[in-house]
Amino acid sequence: MEAHSLSTIIESHRPDLEYYERIYREIHASPELSGQEKQTSTTVENHLRDLGFEVHARIGGYGVAATLNNGSGATILLRADMDALPMKEKTGLPYASQRVAKDADGNERPVAHACGHDFHVVSLMASAALMCSARHEWSGSLVCVFQPAEETLSGAQAMIDDGLLDKIPKPDLVLAQHVMRMRAGQVSVRSGRFLTAADSFEIRITGQGGHASTPDICIDPVVIGAAIVLRLQTIVSREVNPHDLAIVSCGSINAGYNANTIPDKCIIRINVRTYDPKTRKRVIESIERIVKAECLASGVTEKPVICSLTSAPATVNDDEAATALGKVFSSYFQEEFVEGEPTTASEDFSLLATAANAPYVMWTFGGIDERTWDEAVQNDTLHKLGGNHSPYFAPVLEPTLKTGVDAMSVSALHFLQRHSRE
Repeated sequence: MEAHSLSTIIESHRPDLEYYERIYREIHASPELSGQEKQTSTTVENHLRDLGFEVHARIGGYGVAATLNNGSGATILLRADMDALPMKEKTGLPYASQRVAKDADGNERPVAHACGHDFHVVSLMASAALMCSARHEWSGSLVCVFQPAEETLSGAQAMIDDGLLDKIPKPDLVLAQHVMRMRAGQVSVRSGRFLTAADSFEIRITGQGGHASTPDICIDPVVIGAAIVLRLQTIVSREVNPHDLAIVSCGSINAGYNANTIPDKCIIRINVRTYDPKTRKRVIESIERIVKAECLASGVTEKPVICSLTSAPATVNDDEAATALGKVFSSYFQEEFVEGEPTTASEDFSLLATAANAPYVMWTFGGIDERTWDEAVQNDTLHKLGGNHSPYFAPVLEPTLKTGVDAMSVSALHFLQRHSRE
């Protein structure tokens, strides 16, 4: 489908975005933690039913899947994630979140849409409306999936385990997008490596506690933990091929309460990012070896426990589909299209595709105010702009929403173009 034809269709059928901007503000002000997306999913479900989609709700928690059958042709799945983060918003926006909610452990946490999932939800809602209005322009089946619990890397698998693929037609291609720290209005896609695999672990070390004045009769888990954290940093610098990417980060270390007491336990939580499966395997094996060796060297009698907390594979975009989409985006968005680069963020989106043995593509679109971005480029201060997971992450409503709606719709229309099946 030619770019001018796509532009005509989009301009003719794009819904009133003021309506969706209001929904965005409501969702942004009322974020929900992973696995708690009841209010957001209800908004989505009602909207899709009103449009005439066949809707399945409460899949893998609060997941929603909706299908619009429109004649013969391919099945294209569009995905958006719904959950927010346990952090306090500091954007100062008039619709900033003030919500506090209990997390899975029962602890009260401030909640914020600091990753942009609210834009993903509303963009797909509006794109679904556009595709309904333009149904005479395409043929096939459109599936819209609104996924819970992406931030915990568990929602995609939960939907699959709960029979998602039995409730929808098998997708021929799975697509998703993510708003990022880019200039608002810009769109970027790349083939091949895009996002890293992510693995998080909890390490539990049991020593022998006692009085701080008698360390000689104790086995200090704090010292062991400190040695482990430092030694883990040598994995990337000394065991990984310099041409491969790997990151090992310690995000949490907890032990004891009092200055005059040596505790008997230390808990460390670490995160690993890799692209190559062999590198991933080697890094994880090295972590296990180092933990066990440091405990052995310190005389620990109880074996350390290493538990997997979360895990998601690398996101590697399909070459053929990503290349085709890049050409379409370049024609449609013109100077606003930029070449994509790999990033060390991670997603569980690809599981939805691999479970269906289907190719997939994820792309990004920008949300940083154009003037703010241009000034930062001029002043070499891009690093100071708040990005995803920052309490100051505040994508501008427009043209961010319009870009997200158009990108979703352009991709769906391209792969569902009617003339290719006539």
